[in-house]
Amino acid sequence: MKKPVLVIMAAGMGSRYGGLKQIDPVDQEGHIIMDFSIFDAKRAGFEKVVFIIKKENEADFKEAVGKRIEKIMDVAYVFQDLNNLPEGYEVPEGRVKPWGTAHAVLSAIDEVDGPFAVINADDYYGRHAFETIYEFLTTHEDDNKYRYTMVGYRLKNTVTDNGHVARGVCELNEAKELVGITERTKIEKRDGGIAFSEDDGETWTTIDGDTLVSMNMWGFTRSILDEIKAGFPAFLEKGIKENPMKCEYFLPSVVSDLLAEGRATVRVLESEDKWYGVTYKEDKPVVVAAVQALKDEGLYPQKLWD
Repeated sequence: MKKPVLVIMAAGMGSRYGGLKQIDPVDQEGHIIMDFSIFDAKRAGFEKVVFIIKKENEADFKEAVGKRIEKIMDVAYVFQDLNNLPEGYEVPEGRVKPWGTAHAVLSAIDEVDGPFAVINADDYYGRHAFETIYEFLTTHEDDNKYRYTMVGYRLKNTVTDNGHVARGVCELNEAKELVGITERTKIEKRDGGIAFSEDDGETWTTIDGDTLVSMNMWGFTRSILDEIKAGFPAFLEKGIKENPMKCEYFLPSVVSDLLAEGRATVRVLESEDKWYGVTYKEDKPVVVAAVQALKDEGLYPQKLWD
């Protein structure tokens, strides 16, 4: 069985901060959130990391991140390119938005030849998540179905005090397998609880804080790459007609289609870890304090790579 690889979606990193130079450290040692993910992944057993970045950010990214990581992991860089389309398709005139997370992962097809985990660059997932996903990927293979996995987080561990967030709310069967994901784009803390709105805040529906949500931490066999590739033309046919500037090919929708067709299962691994991320600039001090607390508890050394 091949060793699992870690794939990190970092193509969006420049856009949120206005260029990679502003990648915000979350501690005095200059680490960014991704350093902690890679540290946890290495500790769990991952030896290779594939960074999905934008070609124009390559030099900056290697300077800010890649060079340090190359010393401790086998590193590959792949580029999410708007023009990377199947034969016969072209980018609609005026479109600058990338084609979404499924298309991003497809960029890694030449660097991944076995099982792999996928994460966002700017989310903190916690040590436990990497251990459980590595364990699953090294003990499960496709049989009569594709055997995938994802790490689910308690909703209450993933909301911010500073505004609303978007989360994929998971529905599970009794075998702890994913039945479906409902994207809720506006979830926030309200009146001592958590609620979501589907009409831009006109009305709110409360939701249990223990509900499992997806934070885009997936575990796949290589088969998903062939499925993404195979489904891309049909997505483009529909998307370019209906929403040429903004349609996106999302990883969860590829997975949902495979579930609906009965061709895959997705085991949901539950994490009790708290998620951290900087959705709003006001989140930054919270993350900085949390990182320091984790170091003080001994979960991380003060300097990760020394």
